Amino acid sequence: MSGGVADSVLRDGLRAIRPVLLTVFVFAFFTNLLLFAAPLYMLQVYDRVLLSRNEATLFGITAIAALALAVYAALEMLRSRLLVRGGMIFDRTVAGPAFALVHRATLLRPQAGHEASLRDVDVLREFLTGGALLALCDLPWASLFLVACFILHPWFGWMALLGGGTLLGLTLLTDLTTRRPLDAAGQAAREAGERARTTFRSGEVLRAMGMLGALRTRWLRRHDAAILLQARASDRAGLTAAATKFARMLLQTMVLGLGAYLAIHREISAGSMIAASIIMGRTLAPIEAVVGHWKSLTAARSSYARLAEMAARVGPEPERLTLPRPRGLIETENLVVTAPGSAAAILHGVSVRLEPGSVVGIIGPSAAGKSTLVRAITGVWPVASGTVRIDGADLRHWDPQALGQHIGYLPQDVELFDGTVAQNIARFGAQDDAAIVSVAQRAGCHDLIQALPEGYNTRIGSGGHGLSGGQRQRIALARAMYGEPSLIVLDEPNASLDQAGEAALMRAVADLRQRGTTVVIVTHKVGLLAGADWVLMLDGGTLRGAGPADQILAQVSGPRPVPALVAAGAPAPPEVRRVAEAQRSAG
Repeated sequence: MSGGVADSVLRDGLRAIRPVLLTVFVFAFFTNLLLFAAPLYMLQVYDRVLLSRNEATLFGITAIAALALAVYAALEMLRSRLLVRGGMIFDRTVAGPAFALVHRATLLRPQAGHEASLRDVDVLREFLTGGALLALCDLPWASLFLVACFILHPWFGWMALLGGGTLLGLTLLTDLTTRRPLDAAGQAAREAGERARTTFRSGEVLRAMGMLGALRTRWLRRHDAAILLQARASDRAGLTAAATKFARMLLQTMVLGLGAYLAIHREISAGSMIAASIIMGRTLAPIEAVVGHWKSLTAARSSYARLAEMAARVGPEPERLTLPRPRGLIETENLVVTAPGSAAAILHGVSVRLEPGSVVGIIGPSAAGKSTLVRAITGVWPVASGTVRIDGADLRHWDPQALGQHIGYLPQDVELFDGTVAQNIARFGAQDDAAIVSVAQRAGCHDLIQALPEGYNTRIGSGGHGLSGGQRQRIALARAMYGEPSLIVLDEPNASLDQAGEAALMRAVADLRQRGTTVVIVTHKVGLLAGADWVLMLDGGTLRGAGPADQILAQVSGPRPVPALVAAGAPAPPEVRRVAEAQRSAG
């Protein structure tokens, strides 16, 4: 992973726990040194106690061995606790920035499943607090036992070296032969899971229209592909796992056989034979531990790589000076915007100026670029070229979090979050009860909220489940108005509203106008723009007209379709027909 955000997120987390890792590594030296207590004890029992039959010597060396093992156990406990604390420090350092990274990455590529990267943070934390890291810390100190094997007899040393290399080689072979199918299986499983989540979000449609069978078959194809790839990887892993077990058991047998052979020829003592068996086991133990935790190691490596790749793609979030509260002057210059993940431009060279405190309507046929324009103004979608300025400052110069406190946004697809009605209105910030009630009254949804089972304390669930579309839209309007924002963007704000809801919306817009808030309304219903100051007409991603509301709406409702909005011979858009019919009725 290279600099930028990757350094500021992952490497900052590792840097924060560096003292913990160094301490654990040093402790590993002493714990491994204390493990010599068992083979040395066996060596003394066989070569000294049994020959001398001296009970005092037996009691003495037993007490020393017991003390050494007690100190070993205490150090192991401290190592484990240190790693747990280190994992918590890593999580506190990385989790927050990673959440922000996932959010920004999701804005750039909405359907890429970046939210899974939060699980990658958990995988790294679990790796840093688990047995895999302890095994890695112990691995370098296995050389102490290897040296001891050579001291007892060179053949023991060469056997340990050959056996350890064989185990590591088989493990690496397993990784090389299974990495690609496992990666492909993981990708197929994620795609199948995402497809299932997307399908179940429209569960009512599946039931009502009998689509369950077809979509289940579609999901099963991806699911079966993942299972097949996993089975292929498991078959390969099973073969090398069997070879690894055979090698390990053969080594355990051969060390005793070699020891017996050397003892028969009086090259070592019987005690050295037993000690060599124990030391050989300790030499291979860290290697076996690494082999046993190989899945954890590869999972941590993959998680680190995914986080690093996402961080590098998103790019660094620059530090920005906190600018004063905006007045609501919005300007765009030669604005070109593409949808996230697409190269095709939706807006082409749009230049507009929205005065502070004005009510501006944006009209045009479907796919004209209306929602794209307001997404660019609010910073939801990045700008391919051109400029968006708020109070004369380029949008890129504003801190997104700070600017967001001064913007209200009601998108077409209203999304409420798991929590109470009050928490959603207050944007999950510090709750000001009086401000919440006041903005709900101004948005015309106070009585609606009071009719809910627990009023403002009603828990509405993720996505606003349990509320009707109109209820969600009106509560979301109150959320957009909360905090006295300087700019409020309403994208099809009356899509789910009844007559009473539309009247409440009109009163809310009038209230915002009196308070000097810049209001931008995207709508197909030109009746909603009766009190607007300015109207923009978009078609095909270009600005076809802009001017005072009465002038533009008069053009739209003229006897002939406006060429900029309606191609020759094409049917007039709904707003044209509705206004024209209303004028004929009035006439």
